[in-house]
Amino acid sequence: MGRILVGTASWTDKTLLASGWYPDDVTSAQERLSFYASRFPLVEVDSSYYSPPAESTVSLWRDRTPAGFTFDIKAFSLLTQHPTKPTALYKDLRERLGEAPKQNLYLRDLDPQMVDHVWDRFLAALAPLHETSRLGAILFQFPRWFPISKRNKQYILECKARCDPLRISVEFRNHTWMSKENQAETLDFLTSYGLPYVSVDMPQGYPDSVPPVLAATADLAVVRFHGHSEKWTSKDVHERFGYLYQEKELQEWAPKLRRLAEDAEQTHVLMNNCYRDYAQINAAQLARLIPLE
Repeated sequence: MGRILVGTASWTDKTLLASGWYPDDVTSAQERLSFYASRFPLVEVDSSYYSPPAESTVSLWRDRTPAGFTFDIKAFSLLTQHPTKPTALYKDLRERLGEAPKQNLYLRDLDPQMVDHVWDRFLAALAPLHETSRLGAILFQFPRWFPISKRNKQYILECKARCDPLRISVEFRNHTWMSKENQAETLDFLTSYGLPYVSVDMPQGYPDSVPPVLAATADLAVVRFHGHSEKWTSKDVHERFGYLYQEKELQEWAPKLRRLAEDAEQTHVLMNNCYRDYAQINAAQLARLIPLE
Protein backbone atom coordinates (compact mmCIF):
# COMPACT_ATOMS: atom_id res chain seq x y z
CA MET A 1 0.00 0.00 0.00
CA GLY A 2 1.29 3.45 -0.93
CA ARG A 3 1.64 6.33 1.47
CA ILE A 4 -1.50 8.25 2.43
CA LEU A 5 -1.25 11.97 3.19
CA VAL A 6 -4.16 13.68 4.92
CA GLY A 7 -4.64 17.44 5.05
CA THR A 8 -7.09 20.29 4.46
CA ALA A 9 -7.87 22.70 1.67
CA SER A 10 -6.97 25.79 3.67
CA TRP A 11 -4.96 27.03 6.60
CA THR A 12 -5.90 30.73 6.45
CA ASP A 13 -9.70 30.80 6.14
CA LYS A 14 -11.05 33.65 8.24
CA THR A 15 -13.53 31.41 10.05
CA LEU A 16 -10.70 29.00 10.88
CA LEU A 17 -8.68 31.85 12.40
CA ALA A 18 -11.72 32.80 14.50
CA SER A 19 -12.41 29.22 15.60
CA GLY A 20 -9.62 28.93 18.15
CA TRP A 21 -7.87 26.06 16.34
CA TYR A 22 -4.63 28.01 16.36
CA PRO A 23 -3.16 28.64 19.82
CA ASP A 24 -3.41 32.21 21.10
CA ASP A 25 0.32 32.79 20.65
CA VAL A 26 0.23 31.70 16.99
CA THR A 27 -0.66 34.96 15.28
CA SER A 28 1.60 35.62 12.29
CA ALA A 29 1.38 34.06 8.81
CA GLN A 30 4.69 32.31 9.40
CA GLU A 31 3.58 30.88 12.74
CA ARG A 32 0.26 29.66 11.37
CA LEU A 33 1.76 27.74 8.46
CA SER A 34 4.49 26.30 10.67
CA PHE A 35 1.88 25.21 13.22
CA TYR A 36 -0.31 23.68 10.52
CA ALA A 37 2.67 21.80 9.06
CA SER A 38 3.43 20.37 12.50
CA ARG A 39 -0.04 18.78 12.50
CA PHE A 40 -0.49 17.66 8.88
CA PRO A 41 1.86 16.61 6.03
CA LEU A 42 -0.30 18.04 3.23
CA VAL A 43 -2.25 21.18 2.40
CA GLU A 44 -4.14 22.43 -0.61
CA VAL A 45 -3.72 26.07 -1.63
CA ASP A 46 -7.15 27.37 -2.59
CA SER A 47 -6.27 31.07 -2.94
CA SER A 48 -4.36 30.38 -6.17
CA TYR A 49 -7.71 29.73 -7.87
CA TYR A 50 -8.81 33.32 -7.24
CA SER A 51 -5.49 35.03 -7.90
CA PRO A 52 -2.17 33.59 -9.10
CA PRO A 53 0.45 33.69 -6.34
CA ALA A 54 3.68 35.64 -6.58
CA GLU A 55 6.90 33.63 -6.53
CA SER A 56 7.96 35.53 -3.40
CA THR A 57 4.85 34.23 -1.61
CA VAL A 58 5.51 30.68 -2.77
CA SER A 59 9.08 31.00 -1.50
CA LEU A 60 7.71 31.85 1.93
CA TRP A 61 5.52 28.72 1.86
CA ARG A 62 8.66 26.73 1.11
CA ASP A 63 10.67 28.35 3.88
CA ARG A 64 7.95 27.94 6.51
CA THR A 65 7.47 24.20 6.05
CA PRO A 66 9.75 21.22 6.72
CA ALA A 67 11.28 18.98 4.10
CA GLY A 68 8.74 16.37 3.05
CA PHE A 69 5.74 18.67 3.44
CA THR A 70 3.48 18.72 0.37
CA PHE A 71 1.44 21.47 -1.28
CA ASP A 72 -1.31 20.78 -3.80
CA ILE A 73 -2.07 23.96 -5.72
CA LYS A 74 -5.47 24.80 -7.16
CA ALA A 75 -5.09 26.06 -10.73
CA PHE A 76 -5.95 29.69 -11.47
CA SER A 77 -9.63 30.00 -12.46
CA LEU A 78 -8.83 31.41 -15.90
CA LEU A 79 -6.90 28.24 -16.77
CA THR A 80 -9.79 25.96 -15.84
CA GLN A 81 -12.26 27.93 -18.00
CA HIS A 82 -14.02 29.54 -15.07
CA PRO A 83 -15.05 33.21 -15.06
CA THR A 84 -12.25 35.38 -13.71
CA LYS A 85 -12.28 38.94 -12.41
CA PRO A 86 -10.04 41.23 -14.50
CA THR A 87 -8.50 42.46 -11.24
CA ALA A 88 -7.10 38.95 -10.68
CA LEU A 89 -4.90 39.20 -13.76
CA TYR A 90 -1.29 40.32 -13.64
CA LYS A 91 -1.26 44.13 -13.64
CA ASP A 92 0.52 44.62 -16.97
CA LEU A 93 -1.83 42.18 -18.69
CA ARG A 94 -4.82 43.84 -17.12
CA GLU A 95 -3.70 47.18 -18.51
CA ARG A 96 -3.60 45.69 -22.00
CA LEU A 97 -7.29 44.82 -21.80
CA GLY A 98 -8.34 48.45 -22.27
CA GLU A 99 -10.32 50.87 -20.18
CA ALA A 100 -13.57 48.92 -19.84
CA PRO A 101 -12.95 45.18 -19.61
CA LYS A 102 -15.80 42.76 -19.03
CA GLN A 103 -17.01 42.10 -15.51
CA ASN A 104 -15.75 38.54 -15.92
CA LEU A 105 -13.15 37.21 -18.31
CA TYR A 106 -12.76 33.77 -19.82
CA LEU A 107 -9.69 32.27 -21.42
CA ARG A 108 -11.25 32.78 -24.84
CA ASP A 109 -11.34 36.55 -24.25
CA LEU A 110 -7.54 36.82 -24.24
CA ASP A 111 -5.30 36.72 -27.27
CA PRO A 112 -2.95 33.69 -27.52
CA GLN A 113 0.11 35.66 -26.44
CA MET A 114 -1.61 36.84 -23.24
CA VAL A 115 -2.76 33.29 -22.56
CA ASP A 116 0.84 32.10 -22.86
CA HIS A 117 1.96 34.80 -20.42
CA VAL A 118 -0.62 33.73 -17.83
CA TRP A 119 0.42 30.10 -18.10
CA ASP A 120 4.13 30.87 -17.95
CA ARG A 121 3.90 33.17 -14.94
CA PHE A 122 1.53 30.96 -12.98
CA LEU A 123 3.80 27.94 -13.39
CA ALA A 124 7.06 29.85 -12.88
CA ALA A 125 5.82 31.07 -9.49
CA LEU A 126 5.56 27.46 -8.29
CA ALA A 127 9.26 26.76 -8.90
CA PRO A 128 10.29 27.12 -5.22
CA LEU A 129 7.98 24.25 -4.30
CA HIS A 130 8.83 22.10 -7.30
CA GLU A 131 12.56 22.50 -6.83
CA THR A 132 12.37 21.36 -3.21
CA SER A 133 9.99 18.43 -3.86
CA ARG A 134 7.16 20.14 -1.98
CA LEU A 135 4.79 20.39 -4.93
CA GLY A 136 2.29 17.54 -5.10
CA ALA A 137 -0.07 18.33 -7.98
CA ILE A 138 -1.79 21.28 -9.58
CA LEU A 139 -5.51 20.69 -9.20
CA PHE A 140 -7.53 21.43 -12.33
CA GLN A 141 -11.14 21.59 -11.20
CA PHE A 142 -13.19 21.99 -14.35
CA PRO A 143 -16.60 23.72 -14.27
CA ARG A 144 -20.05 22.20 -14.60
CA TRP A 145 -20.27 23.45 -18.21
CA PHE A 146 -17.24 21.33 -19.14
CA PRO A 147 -18.83 18.01 -20.32
CA ILE A 148 -17.11 14.97 -21.72
CA SER A 149 -16.10 15.63 -25.34
CA LYS A 150 -13.16 15.24 -27.68
CA ARG A 151 -12.50 18.97 -27.48
CA ASN A 152 -12.43 19.01 -23.68
CA LYS A 153 -10.23 15.93 -23.52
CA GLN A 154 -7.82 17.74 -25.78
CA TYR A 155 -7.84 20.76 -23.47
CA ILE A 156 -7.00 18.53 -20.50
CA LEU A 157 -4.03 17.18 -22.46
CA GLU A 158 -3.01 20.75 -23.27
CA CYS A 159 -3.03 21.54 -19.56
CA LYS A 160 -0.85 18.51 -18.90
CA ALA A 161 1.61 19.51 -21.63
CA ARG A 162 1.83 23.12 -20.50
CA CYS A 163 2.48 22.10 -16.90
CA ASP A 164 5.05 19.41 -17.62
CA PRO A 165 7.22 18.50 -15.69
CA LEU A 166 4.86 19.73 -12.96
CA ARG A 167 2.04 17.24 -12.58
CA ILE A 168 -1.65 17.96 -12.64
CA SER A 169 -4.73 16.25 -11.19
CA VAL A 170 -8.22 16.43 -12.68
CA GLU A 171 -11.55 17.03 -10.94
CA PHE A 172 -14.83 17.20 -12.80
CA ARG A 173 -17.99 19.08 -11.89
CA ASN A 174 -20.00 17.87 -14.87
CA HIS A 175 -21.74 14.53 -14.32
CA THR A 176 -21.29 13.31 -17.92
CA TRP A 177 -17.66 12.35 -17.26
CA MET A 178 -18.65 9.85 -14.59
CA SER A 179 -22.06 8.73 -15.78
CA LYS A 180 -22.60 4.98 -16.08
CA GLU A 181 -22.24 5.30 -19.85
CA ASN A 182 -18.99 7.28 -19.79
CA GLN A 183 -17.24 6.32 -16.56
CA ALA A 184 -15.03 3.62 -18.07
CA GLU A 185 -14.11 5.85 -21.00
CA THR A 186 -13.17 8.72 -18.67
CA LEU A 187 -11.01 6.58 -16.40
CA ASP A 188 -9.35 4.87 -19.38
CA PHE A 189 -8.55 8.27 -20.87
CA LEU A 190 -6.95 9.52 -17.66
CA THR A 191 -5.06 6.27 -17.13
CA SER A 192 -3.71 6.32 -20.69
CA TYR A 193 -2.03 9.65 -20.04
CA GLY A 194 -1.07 9.09 -16.41
CA LEU A 195 -3.43 11.79 -15.17
CA PRO A 196 -4.60 11.46 -11.54
CA TYR A 197 -8.37 11.42 -11.18
CA VAL A 198 -9.67 13.45 -8.25
CA SER A 199 -12.35 11.40 -6.49
CA VAL A 200 -14.92 13.43 -4.59
CA ASP A 201 -17.41 13.09 -1.77
CA MET A 202 -20.05 15.74 -2.32
CA PRO A 203 -23.80 16.37 -2.24
CA GLN A 204 -25.69 14.41 -4.89
CA GLY A 205 -28.64 15.37 -7.04
CA TYR A 206 -27.30 18.71 -8.31
CA PRO A 207 -26.16 19.68 -11.84
CA ASP A 208 -22.53 19.65 -10.71
CA SER A 209 -22.77 16.44 -8.67
CA VAL A 210 -20.25 13.71 -9.42
CA PRO A 211 -20.63 10.28 -7.79
CA PRO A 212 -18.11 9.21 -5.12
CA VAL A 213 -16.12 6.83 -7.32
CA LEU A 214 -12.65 5.99 -6.00
CA ALA A 215 -10.15 5.29 -8.78
CA ALA A 216 -6.38 5.41 -9.14
CA THR A 217 -5.54 6.41 -12.71
CA ALA A 218 -1.88 7.24 -12.02
CA ASP A 219 0.75 6.69 -9.33
CA LEU A 220 -0.95 9.54 -7.44
CA ALA A 221 -4.55 9.26 -6.26
CA VAL A 222 -6.48 12.22 -4.87
CA VAL A 223 -9.68 12.34 -2.82
CA ARG A 224 -11.42 15.58 -1.84
CA PHE A 225 -14.18 15.73 0.75
CA HIS A 226 -16.64 18.56 0.10
CA GLY A 227 -19.17 17.64 2.78
CA HIS A 228 -22.93 17.23 2.47
CA SER A 229 -24.30 20.66 3.20
CA GLU A 230 -28.01 21.14 2.54
CA LYS A 231 -27.10 24.58 1.20
CA TRP A 232 -24.85 23.36 -1.63
CA THR A 233 -26.31 25.90 -4.07
CA SER A 234 -25.66 28.85 -1.76
CA LYS A 235 -23.39 31.62 -3.03
CA ASP A 236 -21.95 31.79 0.49
CA VAL A 237 -18.90 29.52 0.39
CA HIS A 238 -19.13 28.81 4.11
CA GLU A 239 -22.74 27.67 3.78
CA ARG A 240 -21.79 25.41 0.86
CA PHE A 241 -18.92 23.73 2.65
CA GLY A 242 -20.00 24.12 6.27
CA TYR A 243 -20.44 20.44 7.03
CA LEU A 244 -18.84 18.56 9.92
CA TYR A 245 -18.46 14.85 9.17
CA GLN A 246 -19.44 12.49 11.96
CA GLU A 247 -16.77 9.98 12.94
CA LYS A 248 -19.03 7.14 11.81
CA GLU A 249 -18.97 8.56 8.28
CA LEU A 250 -15.19 8.72 8.31
CA GLN A 251 -14.96 5.19 9.69
CA GLU A 252 -16.83 4.02 6.60
CA TRP A 253 -14.40 5.85 4.36
CA ALA A 254 -11.20 4.57 5.98
CA PRO A 255 -11.18 1.05 4.45
CA LYS A 256 -12.14 2.49 1.05
CA LEU A 257 -9.15 4.84 1.18
CA ARG A 258 -6.86 2.00 2.19
CA ARG A 259 -8.02 -0.02 -0.81
CA LEU A 260 -7.48 2.96 -3.10
CA ALA A 261 -3.95 3.41 -1.73
CA GLU A 262 -3.11 -0.15 -2.78
CA ASP A 263 -3.25 1.03 -6.41
CA ALA A 264 -1.14 4.19 -6.03
CA GLU A 265 2.30 5.13 -4.76
CA GLN A 266 0.80 8.08 -2.89
CA THR A 267 -2.73 9.13 -2.02
CA HIS A 268 -3.72 12.68 -1.10
CA VAL A 269 -6.83 13.00 1.06
CA LEU A 270 -8.06 16.57 1.47
CA MET A 271 -10.89 17.84 3.62
CA ASN A 272 -12.51 20.74 1.80
CA ASN A 273 -15.32 21.31 4.31
CA CYS A 274 -13.68 24.60 5.19
CA TYR A 275 -15.81 26.32 7.78
CA ARG A 276 -14.32 27.15 11.18
CA ASP A 277 -12.13 24.17 12.18
CA TYR A 278 -14.36 21.49 10.63
CA ALA A 279 -11.76 20.44 8.06
CA GLN A 280 -8.97 20.28 10.63
CA ILE A 281 -11.10 18.25 13.06
CA ASN A 282 -12.14 15.78 10.39
CA ALA A 283 -8.64 15.51 8.89
CA ALA A 284 -7.20 14.63 12.29
CA GLN A 285 -9.96 12.05 12.83
CA LEU A 286 -9.39 10.48 9.43
CA ALA A 287 -5.63 10.41 9.91
CA ARG A 288 -6.15 8.34 13.05
CA LEU A 289 -8.37 5.90 11.18
CA ILE A 290 -6.04 5.11 8.28
CA PRO A 291 -2.31 4.36 8.25
CA LEU A 292 -0.12 7.24 7.14
CA GLU A 293 2.86 5.16 6.08
